[in-house]
Amino acid sequence: MKPAIGARLLFGASAILFGVITLMWHDPETWQGLPIMKLPFGAFIGDGLAIAQIAGGIGLMFSRTLRAAAIVLGVVYALFCLACIPGIIAQPKAYVYYGGFFEWFSLVSGALAAYGFANAARLGLGLSTVSFTLAQIFYFRFTASLVPMWILPNQQFWAILTTVAFGLAAIAMLTNRSAVLAIRLMTLMLALFGLLVWVPAVMGHPDAHGNWSEFALNFLITGAAWTIGTAIERNA
Repeated sequence: MKPAIGARLLFGASAILFGVITLMWHDPETWQGLPIMKLPFGAFIGDGLAIAQIAGGIGLMFSRTLRAAAIVLGVVYALFCLACIPGIIAQPKAYVYYGGFFEWFSLVSGALAAYGFANAARLGLGLSTVSFTLAQIFYFRFTASLVPMWILPNQQFWAILTTVAFGLAAIAMLTNRSAVLAIRLMTLMLALFGLLVWVPAVMGHPDAHGNWSEFALNFLITGAAWTIGTAIERNA
């Protein structure tokens, strides 16, 4: 069954945005640490991957091209996963590389859901969410610093709450117990995070390329999660 159009629109629009951002600015900050620019002919490879994301994002919005677009995006994000592996091998104790791998793997899972593999996508997102949980634990101070200070009661409270929420969502997805509800709540949490953290960051510092790519990546993961949730629900 096809995922809901709203989920596909968000996933596709975010893929287009990320593609446009990387096509406009050729720097490591834009690529979220991926070593694309260090490769031979890195600029050409980067432009090709950006164009593929834009094409895939557009394709997600139309029923006739949905599966082809899902394949394109799945391949692109699988390549991004592979690009994280040298960092993992070089610095196996640095969790940042594992975290990056599973951020892109959550998008591979979203592409699987768009194609029609809902259960595989659920497991993939569940594993990725385990990583989101661990990343917030290992980088707790940084996570807390991202929470706007005006949100009561304090930054640490919301960092702990969202870490627990990620952990519970991961368990629900991996055990397939209330998985759809867990994905819906996680999708809402990710969307709110994007609106409360990255929208102000982009508006406050539009010259910072990293803010734009973080904004796009946040909503890519949100769209992927939403796509997976709707696919599971329709297959139930």
